[in-house]
Amino acid sequence: MAREQISFTTCNLYNLNRPGLPIYQGEGWTQAQYDEKISWLGIALEVMAADVIGFQELWHAGALDDALMAAGLETSHRALVPQGHEGQGIVCAAAVRSEWLVGEPEWIADFPENFRLQSQGDDPQTPEIDVSIDRFSRPVLHFTIQPVETQQPIAVYVCHLKSKSPTQIYRESWYEREIHSRYSTALGYAISTIRRTAEAAALRMMLIERMRGNDMPVIVLGDINDETLSNTANVLTGQPRYLLGLSAGGGDASLYTAQTLQQYRSTRDVYYTHIFQNERTSLDHILVSQEFYDNSRRRIWSFQGLDILNDHLNRDDHRETGTTDHGIVRATFQLQPAQVA
Repeated sequence: MAREQISFTTCNLYNLNRPGLPIYQGEGWTQAQYDEKISWLGIALEVMAADVIGFQELWHAGALDDALMAAGLETSHRALVPQGHEGQGIVCAAAVRSEWLVGEPEWIADFPENFRLQSQGDDPQTPEIDVSIDRFSRPVLHFTIQPVETQQPIAVYVCHLKSKSPTQIYRESWYEREIHSRYSTALGYAISTIRRTAEAAALRMMLIERMRGNDMPVIVLGDINDETLSNTANVLTGQPRYLLGLSAGGGDASLYTAQTLQQYRSTRDVYYTHIFQNERTSLDHILVSQEFYDNSRRRIWSFQGLDILNDHLNRDDHRETGTTDHGIVRATFQLQPAQVA
C-alpha cells in the first residue's frame, strides 16, 4: 500500500533481552521487569505509530516480537533482526511496513576496505597518527523500502555508535595500576571518542558512496552518542548549509538533521533524548538526504514535523518502570516533489 505521508522513528531499547538471560557479563531482567519493559514499549510504539522504526540495543529477536505484538504492529510490520539472534549480543534492528521492504536487510560489521586514519601531520610540528580499527562496535543495519511505486526507493541505515562512557583499560596488557590508575578515566574517554569518531567516518564513507551522483533518498536512524553540533554529527552529515526563505539548493552527499528542520518551525528548542548528570542532551538522531530537505531542488518528501517522547527521562527508575533511558524520536514527511523551473 502506497502512502503519501511517511514517518520514521529511532528507539534505543535499553538492553532488551528475554528474562533470565545475562546482559553483558551481568544479571539480566527478571520476569516482572521484562513484563514492564514490554508493556511500556508497546504503549510507546503505538503512540509514535511510525511506518519505519530503527532500534538499538536489541539482544533477542523474540523480545522485539513481544514488543511489536504489545504495540499491535505484529501484522502490519516486519521485524528485521539477524537470523538466530537469541541473546548473544547487541544488534541494531528495525520494524518496517511489510509491503514496503525491497530485498533483504544486511548488517554491515566491517569498515570500507579503503578506510584509513593515518597521517604524518599537516606541518613539521604535528606528530604522526595511526589509528588501527576496522569494524563497528555494533554492526550497521541497511535496508531499502519503497512506499510509493512511482518514486525512488529509500535507503535506510540504522546505527549505534560507541558510547561516551570511558573505555575500561584496567584489563589491557600495558596497564600498570601504579602509573595509569590516576589517568584511567581520561584515557578511557579518549579511547571511546576515537572509536566513535572512526565509526562515524566509516559510516560517512558508506553514505557518500550511496548518495553521490544519484537521487536515491537516504535516511539514517540512530543513537550516535553525541549531540547535534558535535564533531561526530559533523562527520556524519558533512555539515551542510541550511537555506532560508525562498532559497533552493541542497547537497548531493549531505545529510540534514531532523532536529534542525524542526527548529525552523518552532521558536523554542526543547529537543533532548538523554539525561546524564542533569545535562539534557540529544544523542538520538534522524538524518535525511536532500530528497527530504524542503529547500532542496531535488526534494521528493517535505518535512512535516518532529515528535519526541521523552518525559520518562525525568525519572531515573528505568529498571523498575520498564522505561528506556533514551527518548524516542519520530520525523514525518509528506510526498511533495519540488517544482523547479
